[in-house]
Amino acid sequence: MAELPKDEFSQAILTQDSVAQTVKDSLKNMNLAEIKDVVTGENTLLKDGLKTLTDLTVSFIPKLLIAIIVLWIGLKLAKLLKRTIIKLLDKRKAEPSLKSFLASLVDVLLKVMLVIMVMDIIGIKATSFIAVLGAAGLAVGMALQGTLQNFAGGVIILLMKPFRVDDYIECGSYKGYVKEIRIFHTIIQPFNGRTVIVPNSSLATTSLINHTRQPQIRLDVVASVAYGTDLDYAKEVLREIVDNDPLILKEPAAKITVSELGNSSVDISLWLWVKTEDYWTVWTRIRENIYKAFYEKGISIPFPQMDVHLQQADK
Repeated sequence: MAELPKDEFSQAILTQDSVAQTVKDSLKNMNLAEIKDVVTGENTLLKDGLKTLTDLTVSFIPKLLIAIIVLWIGLKLAKLLKRTIIKLLDKRKAEPSLKSFLASLVDVLLKVMLVIMVMDIIGIKATSFIAVLGAAGLAVGMALQGTLQNFAGGVIILLMKPFRVDDYIECGSYKGYVKEIRIFHTIIQPFNGRTVIVPNSSLATTSLINHTRQPQIRLDVVASVAYGTDLDYAKEVLREIVDNDPLILKEPAAKITVSELGNSSVDISLWLWVKTEDYWTVWTRIRENIYKAFYEKGISIPFPQMDVHLQQADK
């Protein structure tokens, strides 16, 4: 076996002495239990970890059970409160759209509060969750600004009730019967059978005409006669037509009067009061009856005319 040089041999001796001293110091600082763990091979860190996990499990299980009980009771109470609100709205004869909207809104709010309460019982801090939820809500609100305006408009319509389902309304270029009031938009159906979807923000912030809000409505009809016609006789014929129509109300009384002296005709206006549901029936029938009566009585219905005078030039 080759012998080490003197310097290397001295270095090896010093290294061995250093390791021995280190082990000796470590054993000196350890107590008997720790020495036993080292000798027997037991892992103190693992034991501490298992003990901590056991303690956490023992303390977490009661919280989890309480949270489950609170969640179960809370869901039952939320459902009961939702039914109570629906019954109260039914007693007040609220609109179906308003009833379903408010019930759903209360149900969602109660469930959100219940989830936050359960998180707090378990030990999850709800403040961070609420902060994140608020930031996300702000971002979504800015992105959906128009949609939120329509939502607010729907709430205003449902609460203030400027119109209801089956009302005939006119708003700008839109006119027709209201078929459905939703949270974000309203569905209108005109006479042509089309479906018009109008944003609620427009209906809530713009002037509109509700033609069927009142139980009675006035129908205005214009009957034109030619110049030279006996106006008293024409008005008697019109009065007979009005009196014979059972859908025209006696009170308020109908008015028949000359309203315009046109370029080629004398216009006689009829102001008739009818029930709202009979409006369009009378609107179509009265005009046909006027034409037939004028034709039978020999009353001339004029049309635009122009007299042209020709003058022969001198030769």
